[in-house]
This record gives sequence, C-alpha cells and structure tokens, in this order.
Amino acid sequence: MQPASRSQKVVKKHYEDTIANPVAFEQYAHLLEPDVLDQLKQLFPSGQAQMWGIVPGQREVNVAHVKKMSAGDWVFFTGDKKLYLGGTIALMWHSPELAEELWQKNDNGQTWEYMYALSGTRGFDIPMDEIRSILGWKSTRNVMGITVLGEDDSDTLQTYLTLDPAPAAPQKDDPKEDDKAVAAYDGELERKATRAQRGEQAALKRRLLPGLTGQCALCGRELPGTFLIGAHIKKRAMCTDDEKRDLDNVAMLACTLGCDALFEHGYVTVAKGGTLQVSPLATAIPEIGTHIQEQLAGRTVTWWNPQREPYYQWHRTHTFKELPPA
Repeated sequence: MQPASRSQKVVKKHYEDTIANPVAFEQYAHLLEPDVLDQLKQLFPSGQAQMWGIVPGQREVNVAHVKKMSAGDWVFFTGDKKLYLGGTIALMWHSPELAEELWQKNDNGQTWEYMYALSGTRGFDIPMDEIRSILGWKSTRNVMGITVLGEDDSDTLQTYLTLDPAPAAPQKDDPKEDDKAVAAYDGELERKATRAQRGEQAALKRRLLPGLTGQCALCGRELPGTFLIGAHIKKRAMCTDDEKRDLDNVAMLACTLGCDALFEHGYVTVAKGGTLQVSPLATAIPEIGTHIQEQLAGRTVTWWNPQREPYYQWHRTHTFKELPPA
C-alpha cells in the first residue's frame, strides 16, 4: 500500500473538519457577510452546514472553474479510485477570512477561499471505472483537482446516483420568469413523451398485475391496480437491452401511496434475502421517517428472489442513501 501523500492527508483532514463534522456557522458569524449568514440560516435551519472550498491556484487557474459553478450544481468527491460522496451546492460565497479560520493556508500561502455549502450529501462506494463507463470516458481519464463536468455528464451522473436538488432560499416570484417558462413549453413533444411512457408502463404493469388488485412489493398492502405501478428496481435508463427485456425480474409492483417514491429516492431498499432496509438519512425528514416506521420498518419483501437480487443489489449501491463516509 502506498503511503498517503501530503495533499491526500490535507483533503482527509478538511473532510473530517467540515464535511464529516458540519460547521456551526453562527460560531463564525463575525467572519461572514450578513447576507451570506442570512441565507445560510434560511437554507439550514439546524444552524450547521457542510462546507468546502477551492484555492485560487497558481495564476488563479481555478477561478475560471469557480465561475462555472453555481448553487444547484451537483458535486462529487473522488479518491482511492472510487466515487465516495455526492451532494449539491446550496450556496456559494467568497471568504478568505473564514476559509483560513477553518482550514489555514496551503504551502503556497493560499487558502480555500471560494467556499460553498453542501446539501443532500450521501455516501457511495462506486469504482471510477464504472463512472468512466457510464460517461463514455476513456479508461485512462482521471479526475484531477477540480473538474467541471458538462451539462450532459452532470445530468447522467445525477440520474445514475439519484442526488436530491439543493434547497432553495425563499425568494419573490418573478412573473417574467413564469412567462418564459410558458413560452418555452412544447405541448406536442410533451404529449408524445407522455404517450410513450404510458404505453411502456401499461405493458409492464400487465406483466406484473394479472388481476384487478395486487400486492405492493414493499409495504405488502393488497390494493386496486389504480394505486400500483410497475417500478423498475434498477433504473431503466441504466439497464442493458437484455435487462430491459427481463420484465419478470427487473421490476416490481409498488404503490403510489408512498412506497414507489421512497424506493425511487433511495430512502428504502431491499437487502439480500428480502429484508427491507431503511436509510439512516430518512430520519432527517420527520414525515418520511414516520411513514416508514408505520408502513415499512421490519418487513421482509416477498418479491425478493435470486433472480431479482442483481437488480436489488444495484439499487443498494447506486440509489440507496447511505451516510457520508466518516
């Protein structure tokens, strides 16, 4: 095993200080601009937030990358040949003073002054080779320092890994923006997409639901077919052609009373053998935690079998919300 480099040790220390242990920002109010502090309070009512930062770099080479970043962007952390953390930027600001207080300075006398707060972070353990394959990168391509992905790559990763959008700070509605959204709407294209989705869902549902009623795979309730959908265990967009045709195993019935959304967003998954597993992040949203405890906790999923296990395994490693690594 190669000894950790100085830069790796620095990243690990910063991660422990401000990601594994979120920053109580009121403690540093004297180093924050009033409007930044107000926005942090609105975005993070708990009073603490995970923070990260970027150094300007030699000849301010990183500043150009920073200018391409904005609130709402997805952020991924990689190291040791794997992707281990993902989240979204909730707020960005510039503060050399706070950055130095949190992380000191590097060997070049710079600090990580282009700062941002993260939300919706979750842990992963996905080999970079898999990420390269999904994004169509060459096997020799590595992520070095700051890499700003294009819109297509970003959207692909977000879909692949099911990251939640960042919370939005309260703001006044802009009627002009609403008008732009209405003008940009293409009804015919929307109807075509909806018809295609409905046709596919109907075919899948007929395969899984031969009668008028069926059992939700997760909560086990017997419900009318109106309240059940054919839910892909592994995201359909990420399935191979053979997997898409494996209709008896790639999907399950899930109810629209909450189970489909909880599975889709990674708050529950199915362990090998069928035990229903609850994300430790579910407790952060009391309503979700309560629903899971009342309807799902402690259940064994009878839909699990060895043929469906590869799809459930994919969901566990790519969609299920794990805690960020300590």
